[in-house]
Amino acid sequence: MSLSIILPDWPAPKGVRALTTTRRGGVSLPPYDSLNLGDHVGDAPEAVVENRRRLREGLKLPAEPRWLTQIHGTYCCDAATVQTPMEADAQFADQPGVVCAVLTADCLPLLLCDAAGERVAAVHAGWRGLLDGVIEHSVQAMGGQGGMAWLGPAIGPAAFEVGGEVRAAFVGRDPAAAKAFVSGSGDKWLADLYLLARQRLAASGVTRVYGGDLCTFSDSERFYSYRRDGQTGRIVSLIWLEE
Repeated sequence: MSLSIILPDWPAPKGVRALTTTRRGGVSLPPYDSLNLGDHVGDAPEAVVENRRRLREGLKLPAEPRWLTQIHGTYCCDAATVQTPMEADAQFADQPGVVCAVLTADCLPLLLCDAAGERVAAVHAGWRGLLDGVIEHSVQAMGGQGGMAWLGPAIGPAAFEVGGEVRAAFVGRDPAAAKAFVSGSGDKWLADLYLLARQRLAASGVTRVYGGDLCTFSDSERFYSYRRDGQTGRIVSLIWLEE
């Protein structure tokens, strides 16, 4: 099976390259079938190595993606400084050929580029990172010039159930966040990660936002979902500047 990828539908400047993988095109066995790119989820190490090789060579990437150890935090690092996996949940690049990467399986992968096409960033935004400001930190790391954003595959608003304490935390930071929650059973709420991200982007001056229509939970053919399956793999979202 060949690699199956998703290209962002956004008017990025010439020279900005970006994509998100699906679960198709790798060698991992169930429950990681098949293009699992996460080396921290219990998959066979040799399968992950082969999947990453297929990613790099099949897409003719200019370099090995800069893999992070994601911790649901807010730190956005300079991808050029990532030599071995380091703890961060976002990274930016202002040099050609440096491939920013974030792994997800329900959390929101968010890609950024400035209007001039001189700086890009990849952001891993679960609800904890969104709440604590990973988007704001990433826009600041780009010099406050977010330009535009693309929201990749994440768990959709019809599937992401959270407790009342999560809603209260968001609304406590921004009353407008109440629009992103729909009441469910008991003290449960359905949360819209996409809307929460759009609100945070707008507050950071990024109003050109695209994507946000792919649900990992409901599309088991293309996407991994931790909420749906528990033990599962990870897709990757990449962005870089061409040489």
